[in-house]
Amino acid sequence: MLPTTWIALVLGFWSTLYLLDAFLKTKKPWSRNYLSFLEKTGLSVSICQCRWYSNFFNRTFLRVGQWKLNILRLWFTVGVFFGLVAMLMSVAILTLLIVNTFRQQPVEQQVLTPVMPGINLPTSQIWYYLLTLLVCGILHEVGHAIAAVREQVKVNGFGLFLFVLYPGAYVDLSSEHLNAVSPLRQLRIYCAGVWHNFIIVIGAIIMLILLPFILMPFYSTGQAVVITSVLEGSPVSGPRGLAVGEPLTSISGCPVTNQDEWFGCISYSIKERSLGHCMPTGLIHQLNTNPIKTNLTERKNLIDCCNVTSDTHLCFSYNTKSSPNTKFACLPARTTTDRPVCKLQSDCYAPKLELVCAYPLVDNQTKLLRINHGRKPPLLFLGHPLDLHYSVMVSNYVPNNSYVPIHLPYMVETFCKYLISLSGALVILNVVPCYALDGQFICHAFIELMLKSTVPDRETRGLIFTLIILYGTCLLGLNVVMAMWTLFFA
Repeated sequence: MLPTTWIALVLGFWSTLYLLDAFLKTKKPWSRNYLSFLEKTGLSVSICQCRWYSNFFNRTFLRVGQWKLNILRLWFTVGVFFGLVAMLMSVAILTLLIVNTFRQQPVEQQVLTPVMPGINLPTSQIWYYLLTLLVCGILHEVGHAIAAVREQVKVNGFGLFLFVLYPGAYVDLSSEHLNAVSPLRQLRIYCAGVWHNFIIVIGAIIMLILLPFILMPFYSTGQAVVITSVLEGSPVSGPRGLAVGEPLTSISGCPVTNQDEWFGCISYSIKERSLGHCMPTGLIHQLNTNPIKTNLTERKNLIDCCNVTSDTHLCFSYNTKSSPNTKFACLPARTTTDRPVCKLQSDCYAPKLELVCAYPLVDNQTKLLRINHGRKPPLLFLGHPLDLHYSVMVSNYVPNNSYVPIHLPYMVETFCKYLISLSGALVILNVVPCYALDGQFICHAFIELMLKSTVPDRETRGLIFTLIILYGTCLLGLNVVMAMWTLFFA
């Protein structure tokens, strides 16, 4: 879907929702019931934003926040150390990125990259992205809420919102209670969000590592890869082609036991010339459908020595000891490729039998590949290996039976990778000492904790805080502008 189409759909949706909300609020026959409905459900609609707010989870936060108080205190204290270290690292990374940009030194990868559906986010993965944002946002705010209960700060309520396309969560804490507790206790509350985002990253990494063992009763790994999708209309699709659910074990003798080997075998086939096959000369003479004796120079302007296009036969070249000239034979491709693979003539040897290495006569870009898949006869692929790469998607997890879903491991892996990427990005973003982010409150509480005794003047501490927040805001703003420029204009 084109980016302009996405923009039109999003703007159309929010315009319709906003106008409908305004109409129901002003229309007398329905306004009272509609306003009552919004009050009971906690829903609210504004420009490009929809919110839900409730105190339904307050009891749950209270129970969890009062469980094992000493353990929770240690847990959130560790979160304080993590938050402060993460703040220093985030500021250092973003500063270094700006300095390298002004020095015109190459920056291989942006730290902050705006994600735009239809531009740098495939539409097929938008649901992974939105679900990840929602999960990370909820667990982030739950961390604040539990830490607040632990530090005896009242939680007024919890809410969810959808801003344009981006979902999120928020927690409403009592400002009076929050300002009354000590700076250290404030730090435990403010750092709890990014601390929980970091725990999400660690949990997702562990899940990726343990996934083969968790899925072991239902899937097998390390022996083959399974086809998860085949591009419709591609050279390998159709009744005689590859099918979803089939295991792939090798490509022209190159073993395939995982995704890396699948891509490696395709890359190898691109770099190397097409492999030959050891054929007895007597069998070549018997199978050759065009036994015209010709040499390379006389046939140089011909593409196919088979004279006519054939779905089953292909032109092969070979050399014999008795003749220095290259010879050609139109041979059945499947029968020929059933023979042992060879790179050089010396690879073919049998006592009392003249063997030659017969190579398929194709151009440098075209390859003849033999793909072993399932229990079916091997598939012969004639074309550029990249066509095979873009036509077939594979997974390391081969289902043990037909009832096991093929796409489940891919879905879990993709979701975990999004958790690692987005939750890690939220850590870097939220700890920056910038207005309206957690870093602003973390920085203020840290200054009050460390400088209150050495800098007793409150205005001086406020000036230090303002300068730090101003620097962090400008730093983050420059990185966002630079990232947007790279996305749309680089």
